[in-house]
Amino acid sequence: MSTRKPDEQEEKPLDPVMENVRRKMIRLQLVSAGVMVVMLMVVLGAIVYKLTRPSDRDQPQPAAIAVPSDAPLAAIAVLPAGFVVSDVALSGGQILFYGADTGGESKAIVFDIAAGRIVADISVTAN
Repeated sequence: MSTRKPDEQEEKPLDPVMENVRRKMIRLQLVSAGVMVVMLMVVLGAIVYKLTRPSDRDQPQPAAIAVPSDAPLAAIAVLPAGFVVSDVALSGGQILFYGADTGGESKAIVFDIAAGRIVADISVTAN
């Protein structure tokens, strides 16, 4: 089929300049492959970490305050005189009272149940 002799089919050695270029290309390919393998391992590690870590939704939320078993907790939130409450919100052991004072200024007052006192008095203004 081929009329060439077997010794003619062997590759001839490259000149030194081309041999240096070939070595640099092989080195670049090896470095690139190594970086890609490391990045693949990082991604797989992140996936395994996410799958094995329990989610926050599965764990019960701890109670913000301890409720006594023998009697209900009693607390009095003393709001400023003339304060008109328009909205109330509960978060953990704190209650937010939103409303307006006697001058019509909007305010948010935060009452901490465990401490039994007002912990923040915030004036709300629009720019």
